[in-house]
Amino acid sequence: MARSTQTLEVDGATAEALLRPRRDLVVERAWTAEDEAAWRGGPTPAAPAGATGASFALERGPMHWYRRDVEVEAPGDDGRRRVTETTRFRLALGPWSVAALLPARFALRRVEGRDRDRVPVWAPPDRLDRRAGTVLGVLLSLALVTGYLGTVITQTVSYAASEFGRGTTAQSGVLAAARVGVLGSLVLVGLSDRRGRRRLLLGSVVAGCGATVVGAFSPSMEVLGATQAVARGFSTAAALLLVVVAAEEMPAGARAYALSVMAMAGALGAGVALWVLPLADRGAAAWRILYVVAALGIPVALRAGRRLPESQRFARPHRAATVVRGHGRRLWSLSMAFFCASAFAAPSSQLLIEFLRDERGFSAARISLFTVLTSTPAGLGLVAGGRLADTRGRRLVVAVGVGGGSLVGAWGFTAQGWPMWVANLVATMLAALALPALRAYGPELFPTAARGRANGIVEVVSVAGSAAGLLVAGIVADRTGRLADGMLWLLPLGLLVAVLALTVFPETARRELEDINPEDAEAPDPAGPLRPPP
Repeated sequence: MARSTQTLEVDGATAEALLRPRRDLVVERAWTAEDEAAWRGGPTPAAPAGATGASFALERGPMHWYRRDVEVEAPGDDGRRRVTETTRFRLALGPWSVAALLPARFALRRVEGRDRDRVPVWAPPDRLDRRAGTVLGVLLSLALVTGYLGTVITQTVSYAASEFGRGTTAQSGVLAAARVGVLGSLVLVGLSDRRGRRRLLLGSVVAGCGATVVGAFSPSMEVLGATQAVARGFSTAAALLLVVVAAEEMPAGARAYALSVMAMAGALGAGVALWVLPLADRGAAAWRILYVVAALGIPVALRAGRRLPESQRFARPHRAATVVRGHGRRLWSLSMAFFCASAFAAPSSQLLIEFLRDERGFSAARISLFTVLTSTPAGLGLVAGGRLADTRGRRLVVAVGVGGGSLVGAWGFTAQGWPMWVANLVATMLAALALPALRAYGPELFPTAARGRANGIVEVVSVAGSAAGLLVAGIVADRTGRLADGMLWLLPLGLLVAVLALTVFPETARRELEDINPEDAEAPDPAGPLRPPP
């Protein structure tokens, strides 16, 4: 349990303010006898003689345990008072609490603005409660695992081809097989609409890890492709269900924010694959080690299973619904947006290295430097995009992020020198800005009984868009000798996403899912409130 103690010399008004419940990172209430009986942090400290004091418990906040004790001594000759404030707390984010500990401690020590009902800029716009904090911590761990599973094949396929004496065609076949595995995810997420999110999510993570480990013993490229098709099907299903569970569990004003930090956790998982990639240089078959590493995700999933409850919106009564009837327009428009966005994004990212090497003459070291300097700041875009999508609205963020990112990105392929570096940096940050809002639309626009199937369909269409974009960009680039020409052909698709966002998509920010999908609100709920008390 973290503990923060500070002693302050303040005026009378500030001392009185410190004796009132705070409303910033957390919402407090007065400490009660019931709180004292349940408290595990030790007995209540005795106030010094002549001092006044107060104790506060947690009303709402992402904490398992929380207590703030304030002691105010009698005023001195100058009228100022000595205040001793001790705050003890334990965050509910699981292992991710370590990353949030320092900013949380700083926020809890802050004196100004405690009563303004405003959360810190780094925190979700809507406060999480204990359950939401616990669930978010579990989802971040699972996102880390799925990020690794989705990256390992792209990092190792050339090493595998070298061991088996195969060429580029075999590598393309393995990567294509992995994409075909996305079709299997459609079945899995569809089952989650009937069997529940929790079981399918955890099972998909474990099965994805297992199939990846089996790939370490592949005797040929064909077997490796088959194992990756299975693994990618499970990992894609897990990634989709992570988004669905986050939408069904987070407060209305924190859904996009949660998706942004989950995307960062997934990127960290992909980074782990890069960190262990040097092991592949230790021998012809050393690439197999990266597949064995996936076994570490199994205990992560099993531990998550002990802390992850069934999605509250799936658990409560909800009406039956189909994807098409009553939701066809939403499904069509969202699928079209994901198809177009992926068609532009896939070649702009996956063909970038070849572009830099062949058309700009970059060395391997310079390509690495370019990638790090222009892609790393995208993390800031993710966090900013999640917060803006929750506070300013989804539609504008998607339009600016995808439309602006497409324009700048396409221009970057025509530029040279430092303008090319700046263009790729800006385009990457704009794309990251739009990602949380665009991803949030998937679970938000469909009712509980059809949410999984709808998101599975959208994902399959998105993969088809990425394949189409790679094909178009490759054909045009081969004919003209310039990838920029292929990207200009695809540019209208990126701009179309902006048009759809501004004209067709509804605004879903800070709206409950039952408000967006009235059929869920009409279902009787004998259990009472949606979110049970922690």
